[in-house]
Parts: sequence; structure tokens; C-alpha cells
Amino acid sequence: MLDIAEELVQWAAEGRDFAVATVVAVSGSAPRGPGAALAVDGAGRAAGSVSGGCIEAAVHDLCVRALEDGTVLRERFGPSDDDAFAAGLTCGGTIEVVAAPFPAAAPGRDVLVRALTAAARGEAAALARAVRGPAGLLHGALLVRPDGTYDGGLGGRPALDRTAAAEAHALLRAGRTGTVDLSPDGTLCPGGLTLLVESVPEPPRLIIFGAVDFTAALVRIGAFLGYHVTVCDARPVFATAARFPGADEVVADWPHRYLRGTPTDERTVLCVLTHDAKFDVPLLRVALRLPVAFVGAMGSRRTHEDRVRRLREAGVGDGELARLRAPVGLDLGGRTPEETALSIAAEIVAARHGGTGLPLTGTRTAIHRTPAEHPAGQR
Repeated sequence: MLDIAEELVQWAAEGRDFAVATVVAVSGSAPRGPGAALAVDGAGRAAGSVSGGCIEAAVHDLCVRALEDGTVLRERFGPSDDDAFAAGLTCGGTIEVVAAPFPAAAPGRDVLVRALTAAARGEAAALARAVRGPAGLLHGALLVRPDGTYDGGLGGRPALDRTAAAEAHALLRAGRTGTVDLSPDGTLCPGGLTLLVESVPEPPRLIIFGAVDFTAALVRIGAFLGYHVTVCDARPVFATAARFPGADEVVADWPHRYLRGTPTDERTVLCVLTHDAKFDVPLLRVALRLPVAFVGAMGSRRTHEDRVRRLREAGVGDGELARLRAPVGLDLGGRTPEETALSIAAEIVAARHGGTGLPLTGTRTAIHRTPAEHPAGQR
């Protein structure tokens, strides 16, 4: 439900009763993943979506029932059957939805509101709720912060709260939303309790090296995709906030020196747009040895051949060079800075989700992949 945090914070401030239906499991092709939510208030007004349209009416009714009965309801939706009026997914997949009531006077709603408020502000947080298990645990919630501290509870069971918070913290650090199977006593052995952990992690970093004409376009599309965008260039006259107003940071420093000292992680994307050996070679020597998600470099094929030769001479091995995506970008045929930025962004997205980069027309690969199908995928 954290994907509709702003609407729910407003509803809570107005004192509305509401119920939220959340996708907790997906199999096959489905339009939305775990965590996608549809909320319905006491007057029947709706916010969010769980399927892009094909089962929204049925899920709306599920929320109304949950709110009227004060109970948590679970329902599975699969492909449409022969009944033309039956609710089903036209995409052929299956999703499981849990609808939970959150009336204004519900115990624990304050924890929920704190989690929603953090998500609406863009702060990193995770919300853990029981979506399957003993009835007494289905109305609790835990708000877990990046430092591992937490508020709330899952039914007055401290051992369970500690285990649930640790599992939620691990998913938050990985930037993932998903389910965790536990026992009600707090042990990690699956024992009839399933938690849904919804994560709003800190934005992944996109660091663009080179304050060139293509950079501004890549800054805009990187911000659109949810990255925290940094531009770095050794030339102060070009590395200015006025030239890149959409960037979160603009740094005037030697790229390799900056990269050595700035935080990166397994979700970080590095794009080298300078195609100048005096910047590229020392920078890529550092970049290709970091456990980041993506390292790409711009340049013609001739420039790249020369770059590889220089990198080998600088001691970069075959395994490290195999991580370099260059010339960076998918073959879209574009030329403008905006088209080039789109090409680069398309390769970043494909790498993150395990996509092929091929047109969907004529292919038979899954349109929507699960994390298990693309283990390298992040967020």
C-alpha cells in the first residue's frame, strides 16, 4: 500500500475509515507485482490499482466487505473463465489479494500512518504485516527503519516482532517488496504465518561522469526513473548546477577520485559519457572493480577499441572488462541527446529486470519477470 501513501495519509488526516487490498503473491504474467494496492474508503471512493483494470471492480467489492465485516479477506484471481461476467486476469497470470480494514479507531493504525507518512515524504522505510496466519496477528503492523529500529507489533509477541523486523530490514536494504514465511513463535521455520514486507528504499544512485550535451537528457530520464542523479566532471566551468538543474548533485572533481570516495552499492548505475581516455581509463579501472549494478561507457566502436586497449595496459582483466557495457545503450537508431538518453536508459532497465531488449512482437519470453527469473534484478 506504500505506492498510494500520499492518498492514504490524506484519508487518515480526514479521519476516514478505509480498507486496503494488497497484492501479496503473483504467478505467471500479471500487470502489477506484490505491494500494489487498491484502497476504498467508507463512502466507496477508491485510490490505486492492483491489476490495471481487469479485476478492479471485484477487488473494490472485496474492500467494501472487509470494511463492513471488520475482517481480513483473501482472494485469488486467475484467467477469465467461460463466464463473461466473472472477474479474471486477461493477461493469463494469477494474483493473490488480501483486503484488510483500517477503521479510524483501529489499534495500530498510528503505526500504519507513520509508515505511510514516511513513504509519502520519500523516506526509506518498510512496513511488515501478517497476511496469512492466526486471526490475532492479522491486524498488527511493524514500521522498520533503515537503521533496523522499529515501531508497532504483531500481536504482543516480542520474539515474533524481533524476527519480523530483522527480515523486513533485510528486504529494505535490498530494496525489495516480498513475503516471508515464519512461525507465530518467531522462528524462521515456515509455520503458517506469512508476512508481507513493503519496502520504500532510498533511491538508487545514477552517477553520470562527463558534463556533456547528452548528460542533461540522461539526468532528466534518470530522475523520471526514480534515481538519485549525480553529475561529476573534472572541469568546474562545465560542472555547474545551472547547466544541470534536474540533477540532485553536481560535483567538480576528477571522476576516479570522486568515485573512490562516494558511497555506492549493488543498485548503483555508473554512466561514463566523457569518451576521453585521460578521464575514462582511471575512472573505469575503479568502476569495474566495484560491486555496482551497471557500468556503461559512451563512444564509437573505434573509441571503445582504443579504450579497451588502454584498460588492458592499465591492468584491467578480462573478467572486469566483461562487466563494461560499451558502447552503452540499445540499438534504437536515434541521434539526438534525448534519443541517446532513452537508448541508455532502456539498457539500464533491461539489465535491472533481466530483459532481452528485443521487441515483444514475435518473442515468447515472459513480459513480466519475477525476481526469481532475473536474480540480478534490483529494487
